[in-house]
Formats: sequence, structure tokens, C-alpha cells
Amino acid sequence: QMQLVASGGGSVQAGGSLKPTCAASGFTFNGYAIGWFRQAPGKEREFVAAIIWAGTNRRYADAVKGRFAISRDNAKNTVALQMNGLKPEDTAVYYCAKGVHPYSMGDTDFESWGQGTQVSVSS
Repeated sequence: QMQLVASGGGSVQAGGSLKPTCAASGFTFNGYAIGWFRQAPGKEREFVAAIIWAGTNRRYADAVKGRFAISRDNAKNTVALQMNGLKPEDTAVYYCAKGVHPYSMGDTDFESWGQGTQVSVSS
């Protein structure tokens, strides 16, 4: 059974850092891109970042470019999202999702969102 479980969120003040991780199981992890998405209260889910199967290509939403960094460890079946310079508008539940193929980068190229982790940033 395929699972994607995000953890490592928390509460920080503006300017702080967090590094949530996504643990995957039940599928061939190194055969798919992985993406991070977020959903704030009252808003639609939005794309944050993605990384292809080999970890050699990444894409970021404009809102997080230069502050967030996505990485993966195919030996451990995990993907991390280093978040620096956090802002109150980054407050949301963060989810990871499996790409539909190894090079998925588009906002709609992901499926199977897992359990999210809450990130709260206070001003």
C-alpha cells in the first residue's frame, strides 16, 4: 500500500527555519518525481516545489524561490524541504505527493497526496 507521510512541521517566528520531511513507502520511490504542496485555511492547495527522480532537477513556486530548497535521498525513500526566511504567509499544511512519472514538474502532474504537516509562522 502506497504511503506518503510528511512530518517535521512546527511553529516558528518570522525569519525562522524548518525542515519537514516526507517518508515514502509502497512504491518504487526512485522511479518518480516528488512534489511538495501546501494549503492554507480558506485557500486552495498550491504547488511549492518538486524534484525529479534523480534529484538533478528542481522547480519552485515563485513565492518560495530563494528561500526553500527541496532534496531527496533515494536510499532512504525520503524528500526534505528546507525552509528558510519563513514568513507568516507560509503558514499552511504542507503535503508531499508522488509524480505521475519520473520527470513530473507541472502543478497538475502529481497524485496521491499523503498526510500533511502543519507549519505556522508568527510575525
